[in-house]
This record gives sequence, C-alpha cells and structure tokens, in this order.
Amino acid sequence: MHELSVCQALIREVEALAREHEARLVEQIVVRLGPLSGVEAHLLQQAYPLACAGTVAESAELVVEAVPIRVECKSCGAETEAKANRLLCGECGDWRTRLVGGDEMVLASVSMMTGTEH
Repeated sequence: MHELSVCQALIREVEALAREHEARLVEQIVVRLGPLSGVEAHLLQQAYPLACAGTVAESAELVVEAVPIRVECKSCGAETEAKANRLLCGECGDWRTRLVGGDEMVLASVSMMTGTEH
C-alpha cells in the first residue's frame, strides 16, 4: 500500500508548516484528491492514523475532497468534466482532449493552533 508512504510525506510537509508557523498542534488537514492521482482516498484515510502517530498532527482530522476529472478540447476549446475511462469533450464529444484536472493530490489547507491561542 503506497498510500502509507504518501501519507508519511504529507505529514512531513504538515510538520514543516507547523514549525514554520510555531503551531503547537494541527487540528485539520484538507487534501484535494483526483481520481487519476493514483491514490485511493479510503486507503489514505486508513494509513493516516499510522502516519500521524506521535506527531503534531496526531489528533488532526484528515479531510479528503474529491476533485473531478477535467479536460480541455483541442477541437472546440471547451473545458468540461470527463470520466476516467472516457476523456471525451463534454461539449462536442471529440476524443482530442488535454487533461487539465483530476490527476492531482494537493495539500489544500492546514488548520493549526499556535502557542498564543487558547
């Protein structure tokens, strides 16, 4: 399960942000995840408790937001949503498209509590 190593890398990034902002704990981590990212959301959620154990994010909630697959048509120029196995233009139906979204995993936000907050 490579989601554990992905989650460990995510926690390293979150810990670096927490140090940078002098946070004493992380309350929430929001990740945007596309279906073509190669990361399974439910496996990421399962790996999360192991990856964050003993870290500043140990009690933080992991929120995974699904990002749709989006393509740009090379024929008509439209940008539309598509299905993973059918990257067709939603406007004209052409197969000549360019993937513009849905393959990403993005750390969207981190909610932290600094030492000055109560």
